[in-house]
Amino acid sequence: MNRSAAIFDLDGTLTRPYLDFDAIRAEIGIADGPILEAIQTMTEPDRARATDILDRHERDAAEHATLFDGTIEALSELRDMGMPIAIVTRNARRWVTVVLDRFGIVVDAIRTREDGAIKPSGAPILSICKELSRDPAASWMIGDFLFDILSGQEAGSRTVLMIGDGPRPEFANRADFVIRRLTELAGIIRTSRANNVGD
Repeated sequence: MNRSAAIFDLDGTLTRPYLDFDAIRAEIGIADGPILEAIQTMTEPDRARATDILDRHERDAAEHATLFDGTIEALSELRDMGMPIAIVTRNARRWVTVVLDRFGIVVDAIRTREDGAIKPSGAPILSICKELSRDPAASWMIGDFLFDILSGQEAGSRTVLMIGDGPRPEFANRADFVIRRLTELAGIIRTSRANNVGD
């Protein structure tokens, strides 16, 4: 029985990187660090203003981002292997839906920042696996940032860092696998299954 799920980050993983986090921080007035966590420490008027700024940037990304080459093919291949597809993102759900609708991508589960704990917590992955009746230890978290890897590790899942054509980041060695193309995924998962590492 297939016990695994393929769980993806969105921006920078399925879609080419579009959100300019430095520009978002600058407009909000955050010096550095994670944006959502910084917003939560603000007073209500500042939090509302910052949330509006973030929402505008996410809307722009949802309306203009493009898929990495091979994204649709890679997702189809994983489905052919019996794996449900899920999204875990720190973005707002309505903009995730816009992206999925634009490209005709159907997923089996979504977790966004409105749904409780967010990456780097492993809770969203555990929640998805429970919903889909999949084993977290047999499942795969695929993303482009350290928080994706930390989230997968906390959930006990296999982790894949997607770097596209960008430089290999310093934290790459913390992932189980590093890929430049999503089309590499199916082969990695098949090999892991053959070696009885993950299902």
